[in-house]
Formats: sequence, structure tokens, C-alpha cells
Amino acid sequence: MPVSIFLPTRKNSQRVPDKNTRPFAGLEGGLLELKLKELVKIETVEEIVLSSNDDRSLEIGANFQKEYPKIKLIGRPEFLGTSTTNLSDLIAYASSVVQNEHILWTHVTSPFCGVKDYREMIKLYFEKLKQDYDSLISGQPFLDFLWDSDNNDIINRRGKMKWPQTQDLKPLFKINNAAFITSKSIYAHYQDRVGKKPYLYEMGKLSSIDIDDLEDFKIAEALYDQIFK
Repeated sequence: MPVSIFLPTRKNSQRVPDKNTRPFAGLEGGLLELKLKELVKIETVEEIVLSSNDDRSLEIGANFQKEYPKIKLIGRPEFLGTSTTNLSDLIAYASSVVQNEHILWTHVTSPFCGVKDYREMIKLYFEKLKQDYDSLISGQPFLDFLWDSDNNDIINRRGKMKWPQTQDLKPLFKINNAAFITSKSIYAHYQDRVGKKPYLYEMGKLSSIDIDDLEDFKIAEALYDQIFK
């Protein structure tokens, strides 16, 4: 079934100035250029909605739109493009600007989540809908010690052993923000990008890299130079 991609960017990133569009590993359009190059290759995606209040993002999107008309550019209202924006408001907005029933929400800050990952996630999402799942979240299995400073103790211990082996800890799942897939009806019913029974799509360490600060940006740029060039 056809899928819409919702790709949000905003101006004035606090931790990395112009994070989405500053040059990245020789790409003048930065992380946004890299992401659009991957997304346009996904055959089952009928539209890619680039929503932004950043002129440079919309300019880069317009350059791609000349060759790929399925890219749709929407200037995002300023109140939905700040560091204090309520995510629930952005979720409601996202469902109002896409055409198809099924939405894949992704970010340019996942530079190593590529077309192969997206294709597999979309395929699995529709398969899992038949098994009573209602959404998909990407991430990594997490098996490591988590310490709660309030209780001065490990919070993901399963038994009574003070320092168990890591494989005996409670298995957790670390969301990597690469993709959230569900339907408009879930958006409307729960005001969320996921439903009550999400399928957890496991990704590797490299493809899960999520750029949040300048150190992340530099690490990702170095890895891209070494692995993908």
C-alpha cells in the first residue's frame, strides 16, 4: 500500500548550528541532501513531505523536487518549529499535511538509515499489521547497566544478584528515532506516532547513529568519509 513520508526539519538548532543543512562530508546540502537522496529511491513511497520553517531546507528540497515531483514542500508554522514545540501538536499537524493513510516519520539526523532499511521496515510494517501489531518503531536492543541515582541501584536487574551478567539483565529497546510507521487513524485516536502494540524493528549500531550534538555530527561525518566514500 502507498506510504507518505513525513520529514520535519527546523531552523535554529541549539546544539549544532544549521545541523540539517550545513555541509556534511562534502555534501553541500548536508544531512538533508543525504536523506532525500535515499528517500526518493523507495518505490512504495508516493510522497515525501518536507515540512520546515527553514528557508535553506526548503531551497534544498526545491532542487530535488525538479527531478522528483513526489517531494512536497510545506512551510511549517513558526510555533511548530521551535525547541519548545509540543510534539503532540506536531503529530496532529503531520497527519493533516500527508495524503496517504500510512505515514513513515523519519529524520535527517539518522544519516546511516538508508533505502534498504526503509524498504525492509515498510515491508515488515504491513506484514505485522496482519499479526495485530498497529505500528513500527526502529531502534536497538539494549542490554547494559542502567543506574538510578535516586535509589542508588541498577534499575534493569531481573534477579537478586547485585551485579548480574549483562545477558541476564532485563532486555530493553533503545529508540533510535530513525523511523516511526503507523496509520492516520492511530495518529487521530492516540495523538501519537505509535499505537498500543508497536513492532520493534532492530537496527545495527552504525545504522542507528542519531546526530544530536556537534560531537555526534563530527563522528558521523568521519564514519561517512571512511565507510561510504
